[in-house]
Amino acid sequence: MANGGATSSSSELTLSSLGAASTVTGSKHLLEAGGRRILVDCGLFQGVKNLRELNWAPLPVDAASIDAVVITHAHLDHTGYLPRLVHDGFSGPIFCTSATASVSDIILRDSAYLQEKDAAFLNKHKATKHAPALPLYDSKDCERTLQRFRPQPFGKRISLAKSVGTKGDPTVTFRRAGHILGAATVEVSWHGRRIVFSGDLGRYDDPIMFDPEPVPAADYLVIESTYGDRLHEPSDPLDVLSGVIDRTVERGGTVVVPAFAVGRAQTLLYYLWQLRCAGRLADVPVYLDSPMAINASDLLRTHHADHRLHPDVYEDMCAIATYTREVEESMRITADRSPKIVLSASGMATGGRVLHHLKAFAPDRRNTIMITGYQSPGTRGRSIASGARYVKIHGEWVPIHAEVANLRMLSAHADADELLRWVSGFDTPPRHTFVVHGEPQAADTLRTRLDRELGWPATVPRQNQLFEL
Repeated sequence: MANGGATSSSSELTLSSLGAASTVTGSKHLLEAGGRRILVDCGLFQGVKNLRELNWAPLPVDAASIDAVVITHAHLDHTGYLPRLVHDGFSGPIFCTSATASVSDIILRDSAYLQEKDAAFLNKHKATKHAPALPLYDSKDCERTLQRFRPQPFGKRISLAKSVGTKGDPTVTFRRAGHILGAATVEVSWHGRRIVFSGDLGRYDDPIMFDPEPVPAADYLVIESTYGDRLHEPSDPLDVLSGVIDRTVERGGTVVVPAFAVGRAQTLLYYLWQLRCAGRLADVPVYLDSPMAINASDLLRTHHADHRLHPDVYEDMCAIATYTREVEESMRITADRSPKIVLSASGMATGGRVLHHLKAFAPDRRNTIMITGYQSPGTRGRSIASGARYVKIHGEWVPIHAEVANLRMLSAHADADELLRWVSGFDTPPRHTFVVHGEPQAADTLRTRLDRELGWPATVPRQNQLFEL
C-alpha cells in the first residue's frame, strides 16, 4: 500500500477520507477507480468553529463527478452534507437501507429547516459578514436529495453497474451495525478487492437494536474510533437512571435530558418504561419535547423487523411520555417549575428546544442536566459535561448550577473492547485497516491496540490523504 496526492489511474483503486479523519464528524470516504467515484457517507462537520467552517469549503473533487453515494446510517455527521452535494451538482443515486432512508427523510428535512432559520436570523440581526447570509442548503435541495435515495435490503449484494458502468463494476452489501434504526456496515467489492466500512457500530446486548453483525473478511477495513480509547461504565443503567431521577425529584427539581432524537430518545423511553413497570419511577410527568424524536419513534413501528422490540412493548414504552409537537406546549413545559422529566433535542445541545429548557433550568441547583452520549468538542453538551460553569445560549451566558449527570453507559457507540470484539469476528485479517471517526487520541489508541493485540497493520488517515489499495 502506497499513498500520495495524485488522482488514481484506470489501473488503481484508491481511498481517501474527505472527512472524519482524526475527528468524529464529517464522515466522507471516497473510493476511485477508472475515473469513477463512489462516496461512502456524506456527513456534516460539527463541533468547534474551525470544523464547522469546513462545511463551506469546496470538496477536493467535483460533486458532479461522484457517480454514487453509499450511506451507512442516517445521523447528521454521516448524511448532513448530502443536500449540499446535490446543490453543487451531484446527480447520482444514494444507496442505503430502507430504515436509513426513512430516518434520513426526518433528519435532512429538519437540517434544511435549521439552515434556513439560522440564515434568516443572521440577516434579521445583521450579524453576518455576508450580505445576505445564505443557508448551506435549503428545503428545495433537501427534496431533490431525498428523491435520489435508493433503499436496499440487508444482506443482499447490490450491483452499482447502472450508476457506475465500468468493467469490474462495484457491488455493495449492507449488514446490521446496531447503533440506530437502519444502521449498517458497508462492504464494497470493486476490482477484486473488498473494502468494509464499519460506519458507527452499536453496543452488544442493546435492549432495542440488534448486535453488530460479524463480517467474515475484508481486504481493507475502515473503522470508526469514537470510543477507541475508552470503556463504557459497567453500571446498570436502570439503577443509575433511577438514582438521578429520585434525588432530583426529592429536591423538587426537573431532569432535563438533551436527547439525540434518533436512538437515544427511544432508549430512554424504554428504560423509563422499565422503571415504571418495576415501581421505581417517581410519580412525575415525562415529556418527549421534540417533533423529530416523536417522528423517529414512530419509525420503530414502521420498521419493526429492524429492532428487538415486540409491538406491545413498543406501544407501552411510548405511552410513558406525553408527546409535545407544538411550540406553545413546549413553552408551558419551560414555564412549569414542578418536578418532571424532559427529553428534548438536540443531543449535544447545539440547537433545538432543549436550549430553552437549559436556559430555564440550568441555573437552579434543584435541577439536573442528564448527558446520555458522546459530545463533540466545541458543543454546549461537551462544555456542560466537562464542568463548564457557564454556557452561551441565544447570545446570553447561562450559569450551570444544576447537577450534571453523565450516563456514559447509555452511549449508542461501541466502546474500545466492543470494537475489538467486532473485528475479532473476521475469519481472515484485512491487509490494512484505516482508523477514522475519532478524536486523535482515540483513533491512535485503537490503532495501537489493533497492532498489539491482533497484529493488524493500521493507519490513522490525514484529511484528504490518498491511499492505493
